[in-house]
Amino acid sequence: MSVKAGKHARELLLKEYRGVLSTHSKAMPGFPFGSVVPYCLDAQGWPLILISRIAQHTHNLKLDSKCSLLVGERGAADVQAVGRLTLLAEARQLCDEAAIEAAAARYYRYFPESQNYHRAHDFDFWRLEPVRWRYIGGFGAIHWLDQVALANEFAGEPEVAMLEHMNADHVSAIAHYVALAGLPTHLPAQLAGIDHEGFHLRIGQGLHWLAFPTFCNSPGEVRQALVQLARAETWPTSGGVAP
Repeated sequence: MSVKAGKHARELLLKEYRGVLSTHSKAMPGFPFGSVVPYCLDAQGWPLILISRIAQHTHNLKLDSKCSLLVGERGAADVQAVGRLTLLAEARQLCDEAAIEAAAARYYRYFPESQNYHRAHDFDFWRLEPVRWRYIGGFGAIHWLDQVALANEFAGEPEVAMLEHMNADHVSAIAHYVALAGLPTHLPAQLAGIDHEGFHLRIGQGLHWLAFPTFCNSPGEVRQALVQLARAETWPTSGGVAP
């Protein structure tokens, strides 16, 4: 497996937050059924989705859990010249109450407008468990990959503590990250997630993943990376490859 291709594929998965979910049609057997879904990554680095019980794709998944998620670079002028990633997966509905609570806490940081869907409107959390990945990084850069996802060891209390600290006490640093990355500055920004390779900013209803200068193994290293970025005049080139 190409380590570089796997890293680029994972970065694409992190940078985007919506894709085309393809399922096996229940109403039209033998045909694929595509629908657009937002997603974030869970503690295992697997896509987490929140879908309605009455939606066609949910009926399809209950009949056959095999599915795919297609993710492409947003805003591309030539979609065939940029990266796209297809995840072949088994979809699993979360039924354990603790797992549902953890999923809700994570998902609602990324998509706060979706709060209470799974209780008030019969929505449920599902995760896409990877089987294989197909990554195309542009013309001729084609790879089958067995490993792309990376578990986030910060997920849970360590991540929440870092997010709450940054959003409460370092608003000016966050504004600097936004400006440094050339992102929209007319809306308030908050950190929504932190992983070993970077962090997610939520600006309005948009999500943006920004890479750390280096791979971070601990909350202390995350702090050092965030301080470095707060003092930077240009965004450092990422050298953060997973060990």
